[in-house]
Amino acid sequence: MGPMQPHVTPVAWTLVVPLKPLERAKSRLADAAAGIPRPRLALAFAQDTVSAALACPLVRDVVVVTDDPLATAALAALGARLVPDAPGEGLNPALAYGAATARAAHPRRAVAALNADLPALRPAELTRVLNAAAEFPRAFLPDAAEIGTTVLTALPPVALSPAFGGPSRARHRASGAVELGLSRVPSVRQDVDTPQDLRAARALGVGAFTSRLLGEQVTGRCG
Repeated sequence: MGPMQPHVTPVAWTLVVPLKPLERAKSRLADAAAGIPRPRLALAFAQDTVSAALACPLVRDVVVVTDDPLATAALAALGARLVPDAPGEGLNPALAYGAATARAAHPRRAVAALNADLPALRPAELTRVLNAAAEFPRAFLPDAAEIGTTVLTALPPVALSPAFGGPSRARHRASGAVELGLSRVPSVRQDVDTPQDLRAARALGVGAFTSRLLGEQVTGRCG
């Protein structure tokens, strides 16, 4: 027998999920699902995202930053920790505030920003992403369009330093975060901003909340 390998404890994570008021969410999806209001779609996406994140064995806590009362109640019911968007200055200040809140509670825990619009998210694929990110002080995963970002991570005591919005892939790379070149994690990369994105997510298999809203069969989420 060869020498025994030391046991390595997996890194534990707090995920920070930003969610703007539902009435202002997903403006480009106005005609994507006939008869379904955009706020309901945005909430279902967030519910499926948070449900899958909480089912990931590496995730100890999900902090949702939002001022929307309906989303606050619905996501708290799933087990997320809700904090108000105290900065009120847009996406990146909200993420920085959420990460600071998470670090205040658990200073030695890794933090990651996760988009709220990943309705096809699979816990097993998220596990692969977080395990890969644990090798670097800061890391990120580009979205399916290879322009934006769906996940940004930081190990303690490194600051998250989010730069989401538009061509955030280039900004996160320029900031020194390592781009994770992972294959076979499509559910973690497929955010939904456009009707085409929604079709792609549905092809992957969306979660229970989005499926019910769209009147579809619920697909397996364990892979």
